[in-house]
Amino acid sequence: MKVLILGVNGFIGSHLSERILREKDWDVYGLDIGFDKLGTVIKNPRFHFVEGDITINREWIEYNIKKCDVVLPLVAIATPATYVKNPLRVFELDFEANLAVIKSAVKYNTRVVFPSTSEVYGMCTDEVFDEDKSNFILGPTSKQRWIYSCCKQLLDRVLWAYGFERNFHFSIFRPYNWVGPRLDSIAASKEGSSRVVTQFIGNILRDEPIKLVNGGHQKRCFLYIDDGIDCLIRIIENKNDACNKQIINIGNPKNNITIKELAVRIKKIFEKHPLVKSKRLARKVRIEDVSQDQFYGEGYQDVTFRVPSIKKAKALLGWAPRYDVDTALTRTIDHYVKEYLENSKRCGKELR
Repeated sequence: MKVLILGVNGFIGSHLSERILREKDWDVYGLDIGFDKLGTVIKNPRFHFVEGDITINREWIEYNIKKCDVVLPLVAIATPATYVKNPLRVFELDFEANLAVIKSAVKYNTRVVFPSTSEVYGMCTDEVFDEDKSNFILGPTSKQRWIYSCCKQLLDRVLWAYGFERNFHFSIFRPYNWVGPRLDSIAASKEGSSRVVTQFIGNILRDEPIKLVNGGHQKRCFLYIDDGIDCLIRIIENKNDACNKQIINIGNPKNNITIKELAVRIKKIFEKHPLVKSKRLARKVRIEDVSQDQFYGEGYQDVTFRVPSIKKAKALLGWAPRYDVDTALTRTIDHYVKEYLENSKRCGKELR
């Protein structure tokens, strides 16, 4: 199998490439603007990489869509601060650039495995979000926070329309707060510019207060990246065409905790970490409450909970998550502590 991954240097793309090349005999063709997360993958003879931009290298993308069996368009902006501050940038990359990829895949009849998002459900009131039954409930147009959700939702619907009218083969997966090594850059994890787990880790490492938006009462279900990649590999394999024209949630309903509880758990893991010489680092970090307008700006609107139904993933793929939330957080923190220590040594600093 030949797999084309656009955004191959991202969180999901780098882990997926690593797993494919370790466990399968497939070839991976990848494009991204950098390669810092790819490690030794970049040297694998079955990994074919081009450093480029999805909006510029269109001929290369079309050529590889034509020759590959499946394409995963993983390029997207997925940070709330950018939705609020630069909504047009989100629209241009997340929607327009990916729509061009989908149209090219339809042209050459190359299957698409598309990353949707749990954000599409918005403020849905269902206790558990069902891929085929739950309604999408978004806020007013003036809350530009929803532009990411709208971009992803419309691409989902475009794919569905191509499947309906032209029998185009596609699968859509919806990740729920995947965490793990290489999630975001700690160096860039300033307020609102990274996802919540890496932001809190960065706060502790930089001796900054952890800020809980609206008191941190929101709940999220965190899934360890290895569990997510397990499921994604099964979708790509698509044995017996089971995943054709299917939308599949990938999350862990058992790892449903408040953001406030997340902050407390991360602090406790730091306090016990063997590589942190003094426990004072985590103990002295303050946890503060801030309003959503203070943190993100007026264009933000919060979501109180997101719990996925994973019945379809279990039925179609025989998949179930394995890692509890503490294991997921411990492994993620361990990666970032080691990375921070290495960078600190180069700068002559010590992590205490």
